[in-house]
Amino acid sequence: MTNPFVLIGVCILLLLADFYIINGIRGALKKFSFRFIKRFTVIFWAVSILLIIGVFVSVYFNIGVGARAAILLVFFILLIAKVFLLPFILVDDVRRIFLWIARKYKKPEPEFPASQPKPDHIPRSEFLMKAGLITASLPLASLSYGIISGAYDYRIRRQTIYLPNLPKAFDGIKLGQISDIHSGSFYNKKAVSGGVDMLLKEKPDFIFFTGDLVNNKTSEVRNYTDIFSRIKAPLGVYSTLGNHDYGDYYTWGSIQDKQQNLKDMLSVHKNMGYDLLMDENRRLKVDGEEIGILGIQNWGALSRFPKYGRMDLATKNTDDLPVKLLLSHDPSHWRAQVLPEYPQIDMMFSGHTHGMQFGVRLEHFQWSPVQYIYKEWAGHYQENNQQLYVNVGYGFLGYPGRVGILPEITIFEFKSGSNPHPSKNS
Repeated sequence: MTNPFVLIGVCILLLLADFYIINGIRGALKKFSFRFIKRFTVIFWAVSILLIIGVFVSVYFNIGVGARAAILLVFFILLIAKVFLLPFILVDDVRRIFLWIARKYKKPEPEFPASQPKPDHIPRSEFLMKAGLITASLPLASLSYGIISGAYDYRIRRQTIYLPNLPKAFDGIKLGQISDIHSGSFYNKKAVSGGVDMLLKEKPDFIFFTGDLVNNKTSEVRNYTDIFSRIKAPLGVYSTLGNHDYGDYYTWGSIQDKQQNLKDMLSVHKNMGYDLLMDENRRLKVDGEEIGILGIQNWGALSRFPKYGRMDLATKNTDDLPVKLLLSHDPSHWRAQVLPEYPQIDMMFSGHTHGMQFGVRLEHFQWSPVQYIYKEWAGHYQENNQQLYVNVGYGFLGYPGRVGILPEITIFEFKSGSNPHPSKNS
């Protein structure tokens, strides 16, 4: 847990920075009415103080994960806007200092007529402040655009997977993956259905869903089971649970209510036709040859996420299988347990990070603030003979949109042999 005195110190620094910033902004608004400037100042301070309180509450109190994510994301976006604005204010202040020094040592000028008062200060540069405000508005504009355009802008991402021990019957087989549906966040059922249509149009041979069907309660998916039950594949749909699927982030009336919620979750997967893997495995057979599909309950390396999964149970009676594919919601599980303890796992499929729903994702470059928390957070990774793929999610949580990190449907093609072009993320 973060030391409260450290957090208080950071809050004081943020308030001092806000004091400096608002004075700079007020200088740029001098042509507006006094009433407008006063209202703007009140709103600025209200938002800043409420967000700082919100961050403090998010760190030290057990509030809903969705609320926590929304507070932290808005705080982060506004912080970026302020960081963008600060250099312009600093440059302008440096300019004013130099002008003040130059004026101080300049020869005295003739006295101004009484009708023309002598200026007693150096005004701010209107150009610099306007340029700073425009630059600072870019993160806010992108946030708004992400709500309008990014939330349901599903993208197909294709990945070829090379497995040296892959049986011939599976060479060329196609797998689809979706993750982090978070049905409790949706507000456009038609768009959600359109994403499922995109997945089915790819005609995958089998499909993985790697957890987080809901935000807090199983009942959230009630209005969407008709959509997600349409997800079918010839060789089956396999699923696992994510950290949000257990009801851990909701205040229940009794332990029995929470237990019933989890039972309802298991029933939903079954009713939708998903083969839910709870620390267990299946044998996928094609033309007499087999590979293993293993699935565990949530297992997160970070202390705030549960470690429910049991790899010893998931790997039971799988030693004879030439290839083992693991569904595990949290990608931190790969480096923390799979790599050091289970070298027989050929590839793991995860979600969980959402790419923080904010960042940049290009063919050969990707960045998101979440990479400072998770070493593996989006796309394909490989270490020695073991591989991981992190899907950035189908839905969203907290902030109702996406900026740069768009909702993903992943289509894998499996090939026998070694990868001639190793992953850039590896």
